Amino acid sequence: MENVFDVLKERGMIEQCTNEEEIRKLLGSESVTFYIGFDPTADSLHVGHFIQIMVMAHMQRYGHRPIALIGGGTTMIGDPSGRQDLRQVMTQERIAENGEKFKKVFEKFLTFEDDRAMMVNNAEWLLPLNYIEFLRDVGSHFSVNRMLTAECYKSRMEKGLTFLEFNYMLLQAYDFYVLHKNYGCKMQFGGNDQWSNIIAGAELVRRKDAQTVYGMTFSLLTTSEGIKMGKTAKGALWLDPEKTSPYEFYQYWRNVADADVEKCLAMLTFLPMDEVHRLGSLEGSEINKAKEILAYEVTAMVHSKEDADKAQEASRALFAGGVKTDDIPSVDLSRDALGDGMEILTLLDAAGLIPSRSEGRRLVQQGGIEVDGNKITDIKALVTPADFKDDAIIVKKGKKVYRQIKLV
Repeated sequence: MENVFDVLKERGMIEQCTNEEEIRKLLGSESVTFYIGFDPTADSLHVGHFIQIMVMAHMQRYGHRPIALIGGGTTMIGDPSGRQDLRQVMTQERIAENGEKFKKVFEKFLTFEDDRAMMVNNAEWLLPLNYIEFLRDVGSHFSVNRMLTAECYKSRMEKGLTFLEFNYMLLQAYDFYVLHKNYGCKMQFGGNDQWSNIIAGAELVRRKDAQTVYGMTFSLLTTSEGIKMGKTAKGALWLDPEKTSPYEFYQYWRNVADADVEKCLAMLTFLPMDEVHRLGSLEGSEINKAKEILAYEVTAMVHSKEDADKAQEASRALFAGGVKTDDIPSVDLSRDALGDGMEILTLLDAAGLIPSRSEGRRLVQQGGIEVDGNKITDIKALVTPADFKDDAIIVKKGKKVYRQIKLV
């Protein structure tokens, strides 16, 4: 049977391993329990977590057991990895609520029946810890000198690293130790920014239990220019439909750069790699077919097939000529606010289409704005009640961003 390590490697997911040869052998010879930690700092997972979820799904398909670890305890400290500032302190109740929302997403990708996957919360063992015992039991195995060389701490040293955050590595290492002891967990996975923490956990298990456990990190989803993917004008690309609508989610993937299509298909779908390579090699206008497949597959998995169908239909309708549809992101505008007419820049601002009026001016003057298919080039142009057909208009920004404005 094919080894899941080779599958993940071929799909371009694996970045670093504690011991590649031994990990490959382990994954090919037994059912391995592994874990990935998710700190519920927000009420939704975002596309940055999506790679980790796909890894868990691939692993489970090949007979391994995922533990999705909710960081109910670690979230109260805050991971300094990749951050320039101190995380906001959250209440236990809020953290627990966020964790429950995460499980609903995991259940779309993983089977939790018959103990085939688990979701546990590190608040169970971290919150009752006795500080003196913890220092003696765990702290004695950590060298401060070595910890300070870790990238997650080095980047925070200039602005000031709090002792609160300094404890994070110890707590994450302790998670690995507890999961190994209680559930036979042999591997920890994470994003590339977790490498120092993962190594610390493997080292703690070795020192305390004289057992070898393993760590593996995964590539961040970046564009061909090395820029992290998943950022929109509104902020993060969320997996919760209340925060990022299925249509906006679909459009994000429909509009990725040609050079990024193959990578996204490999990492974010279960399509066979032969098909991924075929779609990724399409050129010119043909590559749009590959983008449609990418957008459809990802939207269907994260949301539903019905949502993907609607988003695809809405997207095609727009590209075919600006058909109004309920699946396009919309904003409400009061009749009183519109009055006898509203300047185009004010309308763009109200629709959330421009970060500033100067950017709006530039867009209008360069022909980047259309209202119901009519190009607007005058920054003083008025949009009046007469322009609204059935109390709605569609504003197009650039080639790919649409917003329906409804009069209320």
